[in-house]
Amino acid sequence: LAMSRAAGARLITWQVLALVLASVGCSAFAQIALKHGMAAAPVQAALAAGGGAWPVALAVATSPGVVVGLFAYGLSALLWLFVLARLDVSVAYAFVALGFLLVMAFGALVFKEPLTARKVAGTLLVAAGIWLVASGAAPAPAPPPPAAASGREGG
Repeated sequence: LAMSRAAGARLITWQVLALVLASVGCSAFAQIALKHGMAAAPVQAALAAGGGAWPVALAVATSPGVVVGLFAYGLSALLWLFVLARLDVSVAYAFVALGFLLVMAFGALVFKEPLTARKVAGTLLVAAGIWLVASGAAPAPAPPPPAAASGREGG
């Protein structure tokens, strides 16, 4: 969990990791809540009625799912500010990809969205990328060039 300070990265402590996971979790939950709110009957009826922007805006603004989702996004943003104060942005932002994983899983569980082999493979690739960035992994240094021939004639 520790990251190299020599590379300029800050240490990922358990507390910072908890903040990251809470922020990303709130953001993923917000997506699910917003989807639920937009699928609600009053919002769908307002959209289908085609009565203009105001009836749709009113239905959206009074949808409990939308309100909860927006609140969750606000909380997520607040937590994220504390993350950014403690981590390099390039390291912190890699964790945002966890939100894609959570939303895909919750979408399959809550909304019965299809979970295909391609989605699972992509998810595993994203998870591997998160691990690489978070662990501070860097490519192995190139081997040194071969030593010059010792029998070389100067001239």
